[in-house]
Amino acid sequence: MPTTPATAASSASNGTGTQEPIMLELVDESGNTIGTAEKLSAHQAPGQLHRAFSVFLFDEQGRLLLQQRALGKYHSPGVWSNTCCGHPYPGESPFAAAARRTHEELGLSPSLLAQAGTVRYNHPDPSSGLVEQEFNHLFVGLAQAAVHPDPEEVEATAFVSAEELAKRHAEVPFSAWFMTVLDAARPAIRELTGDAAGW
Repeated sequence: MPTTPATAASSASNGTGTQEPIMLELVDESGNTIGTAEKLSAHQAPGQLHRAFSVFLFDEQGRLLLQQRALGKYHSPGVWSNTCCGHPYPGESPFAAAARRTHEELGLSPSLLAQAGTVRYNHPDPSSGLVEQEFNHLFVGLAQAAVHPDPEEVEATAFVSAEELAKRHAEVPFSAWFMTVLDAARPAIRELTGDAAGW
């Protein structure tokens, strides 16, 4: 895996053998930066509002690329979710963060990536007790290359039509935030995939 700000941060040491904490950007209700917080503390109840992003990539048939989060993740392990989601580093643009994490998690660089608005939500995760208080930047795009997931991040992937997603969503666990970000991104998704795709 190439060295990026993410891999450098996750492997950095403070000299005592412990990892440096990953910092998130705290924002106000309008999305203006107001400070920073360590990742885990920002997600502990009641949660601190922070900047995040969600990516939705589609193939040429208009199918959405889903990922199942790795079983070893401390937050929402094993659930299905959108193509990629995460948090920009303080000072990093959401667009750059979305492209970076998509490549780091899936070994895939989108052939197109476009902004699709923002959504603010508060989603507690009953299983972990963590809380998603996020100001989320949405992106839609095209996946026209093979997927090579990082097994530490991704358990499995699947391309699904709108109809197949509805069936899967009724049968298996999805992330607490999935439907919120999907619904918010639907206008841009329809513009990208066309009416025939059914999104």
